[in-house]
Amino acid sequence: MSLSKFFGMLSSDVAIDLGTANTLVYKKQGGIIINEPSVVALSADGKRVVSIGTKAKEMLGKNPDEVKVIKPLKDGVIADFRVTELMLNDLIKRSQKKKWLVKPRVIVCVPSGITEVEKRAVRDSALHAGAREVHLVSEPIAAAIGADLPIHKPYGNMVMDIGGGTSEIAVISLSHIVIHNSIRLGGDKMDLDIMNYLRKKNNIYVGIQTAEKIKKEIGSAYPLKQELEMDVRGRDIVTGYPVTLKITSSEVREAISETITSMIDAIKRLFERTPPELAADIAERGIVLTGGGALLKGLDQKIRETVDLPVHVVPDPLTCVVKGSGKVLDDIEAYKEVLLKKMDE
Repeated sequence: MSLSKFFGMLSSDVAIDLGTANTLVYKKQGGIIINEPSVVALSADGKRVVSIGTKAKEMLGKNPDEVKVIKPLKDGVIADFRVTELMLNDLIKRSQKKKWLVKPRVIVCVPSGITEVEKRAVRDSALHAGAREVHLVSEPIAAAIGADLPIHKPYGNMVMDIGGGTSEIAVISLSHIVIHNSIRLGGDKMDLDIMNYLRKKNNIYVGIQTAEKIKKEIGSAYPLKQELEMDVRGRDIVTGYPVTLKITSSEVREAISETITSMIDAIKRLFERTPPELAADIAERGIVLTGGGALLKGLDQKIRETVDLPVHVVPDPLTCVVKGSGKVLDDIEAYKEVLLKKMDE
């Protein structure tokens, strides 16, 4: 028995999709065990963790001065090294339960446009948080594996992974990213668009959680057969009093239209640089959408109509990346080509 397999019996290796909005953890041979917001609540002096994940997110916009609520990842990469380490430490410990004799091997998904400095920050954070060994996988590759695309074959596979802070678009062939485009726009930008729209058009101020709820419930990228509406509670900018306003899906569509257009423009720019043979494969096979942003109503129709290509949304876009990294974790030898190498390797 190899030393690696022996260590694996004493620990529970995990794959982590470290996202700007949500962090998911896949346990080897155990499936997805954690799916929580990437939010940490700390005491005012920053020395004590008050809460991590769902409970911390519930405090956003409602926290007293004694509690700081922090989103440690920005645009898909670490913005606060220390807080990310605290979050990872909590996730890794929760994934191990009684198996803590040997530190686990950890796979972390990262954006395709990540720099060497950012890679080192992710590796160091995971190692300090309790990992014995850290491997990195590009999010588009993990998404393609999770979507069951034939990445090992000489076919052009185009994947667009729309997260909270970034949208990753990549053409994959023979287990590698041939060409990619990473834009720092995603679900979080849509939430801000909705907040700004309501403030400018209706003189009402809403919090980020309310904006996210509006996007999920009635947001759309393409006209709906039956337009939706909902009541929104916020603060009147002029009087300062709480007010209730009715907003429609067509208004939300107008609010986020610029961000949607920027995402589609990123697809067009990628096609301009895609080799003809791979472009021909994509014209036949289409574009695969993953990530939480793919759940936006009518987004696939909007992209399909604009770029005139087939567009497919995977059955469970939110978990696609972590499922793909989980497959890598379950058979790391078969997928060793997709692991990102260090500069010194």
